[in-house]
Amino acid sequence: MTQEQATAFAQEWVDSWNAHDLNRIMAHYAEELDFRSPLIQQLGADASGTLRTKTALRAYFATGLDRYPDLRFDLQQVLPGVHSVVLYYRSVNDWPAAEYMELNDQGQVQRVRAHYAAAVSGR
Repeated sequence: MTQEQATAFAQEWVDSWNAHDLNRIMAHYAEELDFRSPLIQQLGADASGTLRTKTALRAYFATGLDRYPDLRFDLQQVLPGVHSVVLYYRSVNDWPAAEYMELNDQGQVQRVRAHYAAAVSGR
């Protein structure tokens, strides 16, 4: 993935979140996935912190959009990899966040590891 491809992907991803457009957000994700985040546990979506289907992910994201009606992401940095990208951004409650995303051959996210500076501490 080139820097330009990664930046274009990241900007569209952030823009879809900032628009609170669930269908547009979901277009980035594969049907079967491995999505892990401490917020999954905090929002009560799954005690393991892992979601494996697009249906479960959609419900989790819908809950997050409802819980945080003023949600806005601020993209800070984009790091391209081999079929992957890491996004650094300001997230919910202005928390620093980093997401590692692996993409499948269709350019859809199939694996995510999300990290938040304040989420684990409960702030």
